[in-house]
Amino acid sequence: MTAAALANLTTRVTTITTADMTNILDASSAIIAPYSTSNLTITVSCLNIDSNKNATVKWSAARNGTARAVGSPYVFDSSASALDVANSQLILAEVSYAYTPIIGYTITGTLTLSDHMFMSPRISTPDYNGTACNT
Repeated sequence: MTAAALANLTTRVTTITTADMTNILDASSAIIAPYSTSNLTITVSCLNIDSNKNATVKWSAARNGTARAVGSPYVFDSSASALDVANSQLILAEVSYAYTPIIGYTITGTLTLSDHMFMSPRISTPDYNGTACNT
């Protein structure tokens, strides 16, 4: 790979538009089919971790819920503390689903199923609607 090509890769800026985010959330919602998506909450956020290992939400988008507040701190739980790396960024995807079993002898009521996942941007941290994550 030439030096110019390498420089192009390392300075490439990825931008996620509102339409792109809608497509991401639509694809995520499609996975739950044939179950109702009205019980599904999805949040995608970008976390910037500064030199003191303080993580801050730089942008966030949600479906059927509330996006994380821009500028709010994020505290890593013990299972993800190794991801708290100074001067880095992470994409955080969070989902929850209010599941009510159709037939249940021992499980009654609604169960909230949830999970979260961190992803490290491969080439550059994506901007969302003009809001950078790495500043």
